[in-house]
Amino acid sequence: MSRLYETLRRMEREHRQAGTSPSDPTEAVQMLSNVLTQPVELAGARSVNVETLPASRLVALTDPKSLGAEKFRALVTRLENLRIQREYKSLQVTSAGIHEGKTTVSANLAVTLAKRGDFKVLLIEGDMHRPSLASLLGVTELRGLAHWWSATDQDISTYLNRLGGMPLWFLSAGTTFDHPSEILQSSRFAEAFTKLGAWFDWIVVDSTPMLPTVDANLWSRLVDGSLLVVREGVASVRALKKGLEGFDNPKWLGMVLNEASEFDRMNYAEQYYSLEPQGKKRSK
Repeated sequence: MSRLYETLRRMEREHRQAGTSPSDPTEAVQMLSNVLTQPVELAGARSVNVETLPASRLVALTDPKSLGAEKFRALVTRLENLRIQREYKSLQVTSAGIHEGKTTVSANLAVTLAKRGDFKVLLIEGDMHRPSLASLLGVTELRGLAHWWSATDQDISTYLNRLGGMPLWFLSAGTTFDHPSEILQSSRFAEAFTKLGAWFDWIVVDSTPMLPTVDANLWSRLVDGSLLVVREGVASVRALKKGLEGFDNPKWLGMVLNEASEFDRMNYAEQYYSLEPQGKKRSK
């Protein structure tokens, strides 16, 4: 509700800057109703099939018995524990630079959340400079944020697509956008994001790296927390430190250390799931 309050305050400030009178109580009530009412399009959203390749590393979907998939389930458990202590519904996944795996982490995290229970999960392709999430999911050619921004009379729910029949929806970037900061700093998007927060149990944003753009910092003002992905041997300490210093209010939830040890490459499923329960013997 705090994000909704901030959205209303921002819209009121823009009214004053434009020389118009602030919204009357009736208009404010109508705005609240629009935000909290789930749209018909959410239940009847277009369904698209996820088409993954082995190289995509979307293990939460393609290899649920793997060690990687188990680690994402552990990450979800930690997020759920944090949620008990404080209200979290949305997070961005960022990194110090490129090639650290933030997009792969975002996709696996969203799928794991959706498969966890009755959660309605939204996955947003928030990197409009270098969008790659749609390609990873095999759902290219979708209309998304860039198209919504151009079509000023369209509700954002029109651009949501349900993935593979799961309780998982996807909002793509649509296409590259030269100045995403225009969208992320607007009251129009702040209101739209608040609507999305009311409709979904979890929102996962595949954000930009912290450097060199300001987008991750802008996303941090909209989401409830940030998750940092660091790939061993890729991120320099200097770049990581500089990126962290550039955040105004990161609200860090934690860090994912990507490809951290040789243990990740062991055949976890074969070793773990083939073990016999205590007291039982293999039949001959």
